[in-house]
Amino acid sequence: MIKKLVTNLTFWVLLAITAGVLLGHFSPATAVKMKPLGDYFIQVVKWFIGPIIFITIVTGISGMGDLKKVGRVGGKALLYFEIVTTIALIIGMAVGWIFKPGSGINTKVAGTADISKYKTGNASISWIDFFKDNSTIQVLLIAIVVGIVISRSVRREQVLHYFYIASSYVFKALHWVMKLAPVGAFGGMAFTIGKYGVASLLPLGKLMLCVYLTMALFIFLVLGSLLKYYSISILAFLAYIKNELLIVLGTSSSEAGLPSLMEKLEAMGCHKSVVGLVVPAGYSFNLDGTSIYLSMAMIFLAQVFDINLNFSQIITIIGILMVTSKGAAGVTGSGFIILASTLTATKVIPIEGLALLLGVDRFMSEARAITNFIGNGVATIVISHHEKMFDKGRLHQAFGHKGLHRVD
Repeated sequence: MIKKLVTNLTFWVLLAITAGVLLGHFSPATAVKMKPLGDYFIQVVKWFIGPIIFITIVTGISGMGDLKKVGRVGGKALLYFEIVTTIALIIGMAVGWIFKPGSGINTKVAGTADISKYKTGNASISWIDFFKDNSTIQVLLIAIVVGIVISRSVRREQVLHYFYIASSYVFKALHWVMKLAPVGAFGGMAFTIGKYGVASLLPLGKLMLCVYLTMALFIFLVLGSLLKYYSISILAFLAYIKNELLIVLGTSSSEAGLPSLMEKLEAMGCHKSVVGLVVPAGYSFNLDGTSIYLSMAMIFLAQVFDINLNFSQIITIIGILMVTSKGAAGVTGSGFIILASTLTATKVIPIEGLALLLGVDRFMSEARAITNFIGNGVATIVISHHEKMFDKGRLHQAFGHKGLHRVD
């Protein structure tokens, strides 16, 4: 029993997160210095994202053979992303409207927070810069082209053989790197608690509670319902990816678990090509948690400044966020840039309200990252089922026959 516990990655990540919280609370100065541990771990994992996406997509498309199916999968994924993120936006605004987290907030709790970098220029995201700076999208597009070329080559099988060999080595190296996950989780959590402190949560505690509650509702009701339609339990799926969820929690970055998520989705029955197309694209375009946060932040700021938004203004905000939220990945400070862009476009809520969110944003980034992460996993499962490219036998093996509803 003890030997099994000591070799369990979940145990060590939980222990590291707990240690990080304790160090951050009792020795903030020391805890802040732990930041490089989290940053370096995320950076090392990010080195694997490009190769894994490239190899997965190339082998998936080449192995699929039917290029029309590849285009159909991509089109369905983008349509799914738009529908689900729009639902997330509406849920975020609805919960904010009902619970009114911004009512009675004193704007002085923002202190001397500096938002000057979000007020300069036109506070907008350039889509040219988004594609230029987002390496995930670049690798995705290049891999699609390479996969199509190889699929039409007479030496397709021989080339694929070398890609499969490369894939085995890349994932083997990743498994060794993931053993350092507790170190990264410790560094990330220690820095967060040491830098901002639990006390900073109190003034805006109601907002944080609403954000976490809304994301939980979205995961279990919306995403849970989608999985239940295909006879899969959301609880079983979360248990299956628990190690990755803890790593995302500790590092506040969905990137930290992205390569492992792709591997686990394939292991549970999703076709390699679907995993390769949906997960990388979802990382940039299927940001459910970010959508919830952005819409709720808009309602929160309107309530802080006692601004009664009419129906037309709400529809306008949702419409703007439907577009701008898609640029939230791969852009530094994107959350606040998007909020600033939306505030500037609507010209209804003062942009100075951003200062209120700076102090607690880090504590809500974990919820955003986890929700985005789970959302992309569910999207891959849904698209795989819809395309009849899901192996239910592998699902039983991965889940150990537990947590499943009736499988037809």
